[in-house]
Amino acid sequence: MGFLSVLSMAHKWIAERTAPGDLVIDATAGGGVDTLALAELVGPNGYVYAFDIQQEALDRTSERLEPLAAANKLPKMTLLLENHARMAEAVEPALIGHASAIMFNLGYLPGSDDLTVITEPASTIAALNAALTLLRPGGIITCVLYPGHPGGAEEASAVEAWAAQLPQTAAQAVLYRQSQRPAAPYLVALEKRPSPKNPSPPN
Repeated sequence: MGFLSVLSMAHKWIAERTAPGDLVIDATAGGGVDTLALAELVGPNGYVYAFDIQQEALDRTSERLEPLAAANKLPKMTLLLENHARMAEAVEPALIGHASAIMFNLGYLPGSDDLTVITEPASTIAALNAALTLLRPGGIITCVLYPGHPGGAEEASAVEAWAAQLPQTAAQAVLYRQSQRPAAPYLVALEKRPSPKNPSPPN
């Protein structure tokens, strides 16, 4: 039977924590696969933001969403030609802290004419920090990493180190990967912890 692929596992974990009407974010729209999955989960009463720095990616995403739009099942959508590091600035202020799921699928846009355009460690770490502020307690971040392409291993190591240093009171972090294939894509996921309640004053 085999294990789920990293992308399938990311979608599974997202689906377990997302409900119709939720706010969700695709930090790296790419070809729109994750954006479509998020849109289907939250339904017409939900809200989806999708970010990418390439217009080609947003165009592909729009095309992938057309069947949902034709069936009147499309959520409220905001597709932004913007670096994911600026997520917290782009989302409506009233929605900060309310996202149930934020997906990252790093690397480059498959099939693009310019495969040198890749996500980079500094902006990705900034985006992950922004994502934590946008997430609601119990919400999830999934980040698919690609160590096999130039620059990918450095970015994967940076993301893994960032996740490892987070206090457990802030988020629970897990890895999902094939141990015998170090260059294969793998998944880092985080579940945001509820804010600690104020301790009771001493008697």
